[in-house]
Amino acid sequence: MEILSIWAGSLLIPRDRVCSALYPSTPPGPAWCCEWLRCCGGGEPRPRTVWLGHPEKRDQRYPRNVINNQKYNFFTFLPGVLFNQFKYFFNLYFLLLACSQFVPEMRLGALYTYWVPLGFVLAVTVIREAVEEIRCYVRDREVNCQVYSRLTARGQPPLFLFITQNQRVPADMIFLRTSEKNGSCFLRTDQLDGETDWKLRLPVACTQRLPTAADLLQIRSYVYAEEPNIDIHNFVGTFTREDSDPPISESLSIENTLWAGTVIASGTVVGVVLYSGRELRSVMNTSNPRSKIGLFDLEVNCLTKILFGALVVVSLVMVALQHFAGRWYLQIIRFLLLFSNIIPISLRVNLDMGKIVYSWVIRRDSKIPGTVVRSSTIPEQLGRISYLLTDKTGTLTQNEMVFKRLHLGTVAYGLDSMDEVQSHIFSIYTQVKPSGPTLTTKVRRTMSSRVHEAVKAIALCHNVTPVYESNGVTDQAEAEKQYEDSCRVYQASSPDEVALVQWTESVGLTLVGRDQSSMQLRTPGDQILNFTILQIFPFTYESKRMGIIVRDESTGEITFYMKGADVVMAGIVQYNDWLEEECGNMAREGLRVLVVAKKSLAEEQYQDFEARYVQAKLSVHDRSLKVATVIESLEMEMELLCLTGVEDQLQADVRPTLETLRNAGIKVWMLTGDKLETATCTAKNAHLVTRNQDIHVFRLVTNRSEAHLELNAFRRKHDCALVISGDSLEVCLKYYEYEFMELACQCPAVVCCRCTPTQKAQIVRLLQERTGKLTCAVGDGGNDVSMIQESDCGVGVEGKEGKQASLAADFSITQFKHLGRLLMVHGRNSYKRSAALSQFVIHRSLCISTMQAVFSSVFYFASVPLYQGFLIIGYSTIYTMFPVFSLVLDKDVKSEVAMLYPELYKDLLKGRPLSYKTFLIWVLISIYQGSTIMYGALLLFESEFVHIVAISFTSLILTELLMVALTIQTWHWLMTVAELLSLACYIASLVFLHEFIDVYFIATLSFLWKVSVITLVSCLPLYVLKYLRRRFSPPSYSKLTS
Repeated sequence: MEILSIWAGSLLIPRDRVCSALYPSTPPGPAWCCEWLRCCGGGEPRPRTVWLGHPEKRDQRYPRNVINNQKYNFFTFLPGVLFNQFKYFFNLYFLLLACSQFVPEMRLGALYTYWVPLGFVLAVTVIREAVEEIRCYVRDREVNCQVYSRLTARGQPPLFLFITQNQRVPADMIFLRTSEKNGSCFLRTDQLDGETDWKLRLPVACTQRLPTAADLLQIRSYVYAEEPNIDIHNFVGTFTREDSDPPISESLSIENTLWAGTVIASGTVVGVVLYSGRELRSVMNTSNPRSKIGLFDLEVNCLTKILFGALVVVSLVMVALQHFAGRWYLQIIRFLLLFSNIIPISLRVNLDMGKIVYSWVIRRDSKIPGTVVRSSTIPEQLGRISYLLTDKTGTLTQNEMVFKRLHLGTVAYGLDSMDEVQSHIFSIYTQVKPSGPTLTTKVRRTMSSRVHEAVKAIALCHNVTPVYESNGVTDQAEAEKQYEDSCRVYQASSPDEVALVQWTESVGLTLVGRDQSSMQLRTPGDQILNFTILQIFPFTYESKRMGIIVRDESTGEITFYMKGADVVMAGIVQYNDWLEEECGNMAREGLRVLVVAKKSLAEEQYQDFEARYVQAKLSVHDRSLKVATVIESLEMEMELLCLTGVEDQLQADVRPTLETLRNAGIKVWMLTGDKLETATCTAKNAHLVTRNQDIHVFRLVTNRSEAHLELNAFRRKHDCALVISGDSLEVCLKYYEYEFMELACQCPAVVCCRCTPTQKAQIVRLLQERTGKLTCAVGDGGNDVSMIQESDCGVGVEGKEGKQASLAADFSITQFKHLGRLLMVHGRNSYKRSAALSQFVIHRSLCISTMQAVFSSVFYFASVPLYQGFLIIGYSTIYTMFPVFSLVLDKDVKSEVAMLYPELYKDLLKGRPLSYKTFLIWVLISIYQGSTIMYGALLLFESEFVHIVAISFTSLILTELLMVALTIQTWHWLMTVAELLSLACYIASLVFLHEFIDVYFIATLSFLWKVSVITLVSCLPLYVLKYLRRRFSPPSYSKLTS
């Protein structure tokens, strides 16, 4: 290829230095500098001129061309993390509490008893966030360091980039040259717009005509382009060459662009960078990364506010019982500090460390290999998803089309009977043909001839071009000359057409050559059939069909072939009694159905058509209408040849995964940039829409009245899946947002096609606002990033088409089927474990606070702490921390049971594991146990106050350990170790606690029986209640485990 011959003049450059190298005038500094310029008005998007061959004109500034998924930078990290922590009520509360200890009148104990726990909580959070940010930076750096080749010359800015086949475009560019002989190239845009069809792109004509790519450095020209915007489907610009006489000016449109994120599908191209960094079309369609706060954390924050209200009430009651004597306002503050344990400071650190454990367990799960947790702050969100919004291409499907069915009306051929088709084709081309017309031409055709006509029509009616590439053994020219099979690659805008042509090759009729005016087929006997292409009528979304008129060079016969959707072809073909029924049967199997027909034309008939067709194309007024009318004159009484069924291969186990999600009470919406017909077929094939569900296809609406009528028609449907296009969706949301979302949320499934990335994010946002439920977005492409970042829980599928969605997501998986286990097992366990852990930490603090309240009320409402110094710190750390934290290993059912019965997940959607009801139950348990222990110690102590401390504190520790054992549902060996270790630590530390506890007293029999009685009274009733509840009103999971 000619372009590859000038590598000597090219240099390698990483992606993140594309613009800093291309435009040396780009100001240095971090990305926040550019944001500051924009905020001050200096970065407003404006039309621009890119000068080529003008070294003196290089004043245009460009943003750095980097992918950045980090939430913070070097300067905002610490302030940002601290702000996100102290916006939680209880963290701010403990900060104020710790600061109050600097005032002598308010001090209740040593400063370290307040500042050490708070510092530990903040340190754990900062370290966790720092690790995640570093990991994110490393992942982004890997992408930003991808190397590209550029064309440069001494004294000139290196404006031109080389992009080779299967390489991703790093910036928005204008297409200048291609190595392809036909002067064009194909792009894969599924990562940008979600469409599976390849897009044809054309280079600037005057640069394509240059002898070599190196001549680009010699011409003086410029590109004028519109300001950066989010529209990925349109572009307006001009290319002007000044050094020609006269100057050449060409208009530029979307066909001349190479947007960042697309992949070159054919040849090698040269382009000039137009937009970069935050001005890229793909970046402008995505939102900035945000720090997500889980619903569970907000609920815990709400509970701490309730606890704070209780703290204030208790403090006021204590002062009121003192009749507000003396400096009562200082007494209120001292009581607030004394009962501060009501709000446990260890709650935040326990939950954060629990999240780290959940993330580690997810990464270590061998049944979902390759899963990465990129945001460890929201694993509980996975357990409460109500709406799943998924992309189609690359997420549900592999974007690999497979020919599945050929139907001739009386007989159908599937994958297992394709050898019969092959034998029919072989028999046609190996039998001896008669020299002239015989009576056999008038009788009913044999099955072989019917199959042959159908296969030949499929092999001729398309826009596919065979391309020959060097395979290391045969060079390109030789391969093209000999039609070398191993070197041939099919190129087309639609993967469906490639699948059809590949199938005809597999049965014996091979497309070996094509240009603008001719086509060559090879038969099983290696005979070359030549056809002249007379006319082509390309597929459009309005016509839903494509046609071609060809002349057989050997016989001179002219044939008009057509294929299209059954809804339009039914009125074109001759009457038959099987088309509608068989199309419905194949569509229910999720196949993309095409109806293939033909019509033989006499020479005079074609000449008459051509004259009228040319005349129509020359019309100034209503040209498209007149052209369509002329073509329709041919589209009558065509002979129906066959139906074809093509399937977009689903990812592994998509159907059972979607069924699991549906049984778990999760509604699945499919948001795709692909065509309506394609999206509908995939929804049926994946069983997103079940067989017994009707589908309402929302017709195209353009104004308010049409939208109103269509919404009324949709309202009359019941239990009906909805299919709607992006254009109609935009109109509905503009005029009837509330009504549309209310109806859509009632549907069992929704399919939105032709969606832009911005629309995907908008749908997620509307679902959150209108329903108040949690959403999960799943995608694999750059066009899914906005949706993933906007959702409550974003999951990226790391596919073969890049890692952009994976890098921006909270969780990354390698296959869609892993989503089922991620939600049903890990999401469910994370939520239930965190709910149990948070309530137990609150119970632990309420117990000791209740004891303090009882103690103060008995001793004349004195604001004197019951436990001081190490006792109060040790209670929530070494004595009870390990058993309580071991609840993060607890599980009510095995993972296999959770996957087998997804209905267990549905119970979590109501939020019962952490609700006001369960919170109140734990508060009552805490008050009962705290009062029992304190009053028991007061009744049973003999003479000294220090005995009250020994009896009550020991009973409190034993009660907590026994309560953990009561709460655990499935024992893990680490739980047993934690219980025994904590008890051993307490017994061993008694030797060093002589300042607070009488060591000689705890060795007496009196101490032992008193502690045993108090502990038994505080715990035994709860054990009895638990047994009775499990016996007479067992939870749903216990029925599965018994």
